[in-house]
Amino acid sequence: MSKSSSLLPDFAHETAEFAAGARRVAGVDEAGRGPLAGPVTAAAVVIDVKNQPSGLNDSKKLGPRARAAAEAEIRAKCDWAVVHVWVEEIDRLNILRASHAAMCRALAQLAQPPDMVLIDGNLLPQELPMKGRAIVKGDALSLSIAAASILAKTARDRVMVDLAQQFPGYGWERNAGYPTADHRRALNELGPTPYHRRSFAPVHNILCKVTNTTD
Repeated sequence: MSKSSSLLPDFAHETAEFAAGARRVAGVDEAGRGPLAGPVTAAAVVIDVKNQPSGLNDSKKLGPRARAAAEAEIRAKCDWAVVHVWVEEIDRLNILRASHAAMCRALAQLAQPPDMVLIDGNLLPQELPMKGRAIVKGDALSLSIAAASILAKTARDRVMVDLAQQFPGYGWERNAGYPTADHRRALNELGPTPYHRRSFAPVHNILCKVTNTTD
C-alpha cells in the first residue's frame, strides 16, 4: 500500500477556512452520477469541531458495516441534509447540472446556513449561494466531504434497494443502478423502467430500437 492510499481525511481544509475567516464550513458530495437508473443524491454536512464523528473516510473505502456505523455518528453529531434529484430532472438538466442542483438543495436544508462550502470534484455549482472551494478527491482529504460522501452513498443505496423490490431483475440491490453486466443484460431483456435515465446512451439506444421496431 502506498503512503497516499493509507492516509485518512483530516480537518486541515476546514481549519484553513476558519483561519481565513469562515465561521461555519460545510462539506458536500454526491453519489450516483454514473448509474443508468435511480436518482443522483447529494449530502451536505457541517461537523462540530468539538464533537467530530469517528470512522470517517471516503465512502468507497469503507465496507457496509463501517459505513453504517459512520453514518449513525454523522446523523447524531452533525448538522446534515440529504437530497435526491430524480430521473425526470436528470434527463431535463443533464447529470452534471442535476448533481449541482442536489448539492445546492442539500445546503439549503441545513439547520444553519454555512458561509463556506468544500465540494468534492473540480467544479463549483454555478448557483452556489455562498463561497465555495472545489477539491479534487476531496472525499479522501476532507473530513466534512468524507462525511457527506458517506451520507449520500448510504441514502442512495437504500433507495435503490427499495426500487429493486418494485422492479426485480435488474440487480439494483447489488449494483445500485450502475451499468454492470447483469444490469445491461436485464435492460436489454426486460426493457427500461420509469426509473431509467432516458438521456443516458445505453437506455436511449434501447428506446430507439423499440421505437424503430414498432414503427
